[in-house]
Amino acid sequence: MTRAIAVVIFPGFQIIDAAGPIGAFEIASRFCPGAYEIAVRAVSPGAVASSSGVSVVARALGDATGVDTVMLAGGDGSRAAMRDEALLTFTRLAAVSVRRLSSVCSGAYVLAAAGVLDGRRATTHWSRAEDFSRRFPKVRLEPDRIWIRDDQIWTSAGITAGIDLALAMIDADLGEAIARRTAQQLVVYHRRPSGQSQFSALLELGAGQGRFGPLLAWMREHLGEPMTVERLAAQAGMSERNFARAFAAGTGVTPARAVQRLRLEEARALVEAGSRPVEQIARDAGFGDPERMRRAFVAAFGQPPQALRRAARGDSGRESPVSAPSQGDARGLG
Repeated sequence: MTRAIAVVIFPGFQIIDAAGPIGAFEIASRFCPGAYEIAVRAVSPGAVASSSGVSVVARALGDATGVDTVMLAGGDGSRAAMRDEALLTFTRLAAVSVRRLSSVCSGAYVLAAAGVLDGRRATTHWSRAEDFSRRFPKVRLEPDRIWIRDDQIWTSAGITAGIDLALAMIDADLGEAIARRTAQQLVVYHRRPSGQSQFSALLELGAGQGRFGPLLAWMREHLGEPMTVERLAAQAGMSERNFARAFAAGTGVTPARAVQRLRLEEARALVEAGSRPVEQIARDAGFGDPERMRRAFVAAFGQPPQALRRAARGDSGRESPVSAPSQGDARGLG
């Protein structure tokens, strides 16, 4: 089954808002040939200039006939786009005809201006939350979220969160294994952790990059087993002393911290998937007993496993809430 994806852009769109999800769907299609057919559309066909000045060639907007998913990019041009009647009409019609209608970053302004977010939960770039809430009081904005699914309407936070959104859609369409492989190929998180900054280069190394990439990949496959320094050093073909020193230098964390973080990532994914008892997840992820896992979750994510599972079920999706983004995320508006 091929799913048609229409990525809608407008003058002044943020190029990563469009290119990020397009790249994710493209890579997923490498693992599942024919899964997606991607087209870029705009009210005025031809070259559409992004906020960077780089242009992307788009097809005519047309209608949403035969389209599975519409994804609206965001960017500095979103405030003008939200007054474009042709775009708003397309959006309203898409809301009742496509399986999924979504936005990246400030593309939520277009959805809200079209009225399709009234009464719904949504998110957008954190720096625009106050303005968005003032303009659209009927929308239940949750600016601390990476992405939100409310029935068939999906919204995401700023810029690279469009990749998170696309990965969540790939997960829903093709399964967790394909979404995870896609994330590894992109060298990004399958699901971003919440309540903390990213784990430096550790998970990227786990995708196969760097000196310890193969070891980290092996660790992911054996998390339920004992992970002593002795065993890890032997797996890496190194002495214990040299291994511990080299691993910390290469990943920025000690072997023990790496094991804990990998177990947390795996356990969180299983908890939010909701298909296994917490007790079993604690065993499978290597925590042993549920209380030990609960303490680790509270320390890392600020919430116990059951709270994260309830949040995931309430959203009908698997997104991860995050605390306020760091200023490092403010290099541009999506």
